[in-house]
Amino acid sequence: MSQTAFATPPITADAFRITPLKAALGAQVEGLDGRQPLTAIQVLALKQALRDHHILIFKRQQLDDRAFLDFTSYFGSVFQPPADIPVLSSGKDGKAPLIVKVANSEDGELGNFALPAHSDHHWTPTPSAGSLLYALQVPSSGGETTWTNLALAYETLDAATKAEIDDLRLINYNPFIRLRQRDAGYGDGKSIQYRTPDIEAIQGTEHPLVRVHPESGKRLLYLGVRTEVEIPGYEPEQGQALIERLREHLVNPALAYTHRWEVGDIVYWDNQATLHARNAFDAGETRSLKRISLAGSRPF
Repeated sequence: MSQTAFATPPITADAFRITPLKAALGAQVEGLDGRQPLTAIQVLALKQALRDHHILIFKRQQLDDRAFLDFTSYFGSVFQPPADIPVLSSGKDGKAPLIVKVANSEDGELGNFALPAHSDHHWTPTPSAGSLLYALQVPSSGGETTWTNLALAYETLDAATKAEIDDLRLINYNPFIRLRQRDAGYGDGKSIQYRTPDIEAIQGTEHPLVRVHPESGKRLLYLGVRTEVEIPGYEPEQGQALIERLREHLVNPALAYTHRWEVGDIVYWDNQATLHARNAFDAGETRSLKRISLAGSRPF
């Protein structure tokens, strides 16, 4: 893996400092109060840092919901799925809340179980461009989030594999439909990982297997590690073998950064250039975070 990203000097933008992590991706933003207005120079510095490092970590934040929404609005509008394509926290009207509560409580989502590495809203026509996750309560152990660098994942493939996959398409099937049918889980180890002729096709969206980042131009291996997928035009056995090989590559720790949450952390990640996964934690402890996702565009 290239070490050049680790040598990038810190960026200063008026009152705050952006320092790259010694990891495959990520930078920490120090000295920024999300409750305060940002200047144009500051916003541009943060957007460039996200393109360079894929995730930004803001420490010691104290934002109410209005301030959280206002801070997020510097980076885009809130993601809203099509009414007929369910996502996490979709209501009966098909709409998702502006702020999703990710917590192991009755009014929260996703419980305390482990979640495999995935990109949010991958199965929608225009997946979200990014998300900001804000920690309010964290367990004493467990519940860490690991992000995977999809640009580095593509870069480190061998030339033969790149040639094989560069022009392929991938159908991503909606895991929340399977959940509603009580057929397969989203993170319980029982998910259907590749559709074969004996499995009913349900609500899938086709995107490039290798997408181009709409701002940086980087090529990205646009694949989660467990959700149900299919390669159009491939025989099931051939497609499944290729997907398994690519997923084995994606779980290489050299491609990842694991974040141990502290209260007040906000992590902003580029959902187009990363996967994220979560470790399980004790159900007797409380983990409560709030997430805002940003609208994206059609992958190309």
